[in-house]
Amino acid sequence: MAVTRQDLVRTVSMKAGLSTSEAKQIVELMFSQVTAALEAGEDVKLSTFGSFQIRHSPKRMGRNPKTGDSAVISARRRVTFKPSKLLLERVDGLTRKDG
Repeated sequence: MAVTRQDLVRTVSMKAGLSTSEAKQIVELMFSQVTAALEAGEDVKLSTFGSFQIRHSPKRMGRNPKTGDSAVISARRRVTFKPSKLLLERVDGLTRKDG
């Protein structure tokens, strides 16, 4: 099951004691700030969570898997996420308990 924006709004509302509309404004503002920073080419570092970065992928040759035809894949910018050590440790701890 995935966590949705609405789930985040509901959690912020309950934990911070805010109305749903106030919590929604906070969640949307956070996402818009992260998006604006990435659009500007800036890294976004969230302590104890991880970092979002823009990476540049150069133009390259690819292949259509259905037809086998060669195709040029254009250069692009893409967003990458690198989790913090703390997040990795917490996730690894969950899988060790479950597995």
